[in-house]
Amino acid sequence: MNDVILARALHVLAVVVWIGGVAMATSIIMPAVRRGDLGPDRVKAFSAIESRFKWVARAMVVIVGLTGLYMAERLEIWDRFMSAGFWWMQAMVVVWLLFAFVLFIASPFILHGRFRRWATERPEFAFSWLERAHWVLLVLALITVFGAVAGSHGW
Repeated sequence: MNDVILARALHVLAVVVWIGGVAMATSIIMPAVRRGDLGPDRVKAFSAIESRFKWVARAMVVIVGLTGLYMAERLEIWDRFMSAGFWWMQAMVVVWLLFAFVLFIASPFILHGRFRRWATERPEFAFSWLERAHWVLLVLALITVFGAVAGSHGW
């Protein structure tokens, strides 16, 4: 069972880094970028931060996915995904899939070019939209983290 303890510890550590980074970006960095506090070129400021954090977020999402899959298989808990009482298990997968899609598909292949165009043509709209999207993702992630911790401890 030491392998499961290690997997769980890595899983939680990666979630803390990933969602903690999302919280920092959403609550502090995005508002500062939107207001121009980090310089007049908001696209440049956002790109400088995003280009560094995306690699951390991607790595953490991969670790969370692999450790989550490992624990589900090793502990043989697949049946929990069929139970409403374990709603937080489904929520973890949905949040993971949502972030994985954004980080690995939507952002590099869809949003990157469009956001630059929006930020040039309609900067207030672009940065306001980006900040709201981050808030939605953060709230979903925090509800899921709360539910997972409470649910895994019997609540």
